[in-house]
Amino acid sequence: MLVRDRMTKEVITIPSSTTILEAQKTMRESRVRRLPVVDGGKLVGIVTYNDLLEASPSKVTTLSRFELTYLLSKMTVAEIMTRNVVTVPPDVPIEEAALVMQKHQIGGLPVVEEGKIVGIITESDIFEVFVETLGVWEGGTRITLELPQRPGALHEVTGIIKEHGLNILSLATFYEEGKPEYRYVVLRLNTLHPERVVTRLKEKGISVCHVWVAPKGENGYVLSIQ
Repeated sequence: MLVRDRMTKEVITIPSSTTILEAQKTMRESRVRRLPVVDGGKLVGIVTYNDLLEASPSKVTTLSRFELTYLLSKMTVAEIMTRNVVTVPPDVPIEEAALVMQKHQIGGLPVVEEGKIVGIITESDIFEVFVETLGVWEGGTRITLELPQRPGALHEVTGIIKEHGLNILSLATFYEEGKPEYRYVVLRLNTLHPERVVTRLKEKGISVCHVWVAPKGENGYVLSIQ
């Protein structure tokens, strides 16, 4: 899955001459938390909801409401926007965009192609991909296994699942710091009765860490694996 598959293509932008009040109104009406700043077709900055909050005078100020409104009507986003904008091209994997966001501690990235902004990808988009990848809406049984880092370990697991006539709805792996010799595999199976396959996995010496049974559209529960 690439960034272009999940980015918002209809990007709301503003020129750098936009006042703080105008930017606040645009965010409020469009229900967005960041606005790329574009002058002459070129991305020159980005302003976020937090930037606008920080630019607004404190509630403890002695200025009158009229004076505050006047100040904000004169102040433009050019004075507060981030100029060195972190961007991504549209054809990078979605996980690379997530890595860039994490590295720079930002919640959204303008997507730029041939010098022009063609979209925007946000942490909400990444979260939706995460939920979809793990097959959360599919229901079924989620099983977490601790597998040794050796060839064929996962193949053995999938063989057992096949023997029981089950299908894998989703599969993800992750690592735990301090245990480089293992990887954790999270499987979602199309069954609400995983007892037999769990027993078989344990009989084959496979470490079953956690089993979560979740009927589609209902609350799930932990299945005892003692």
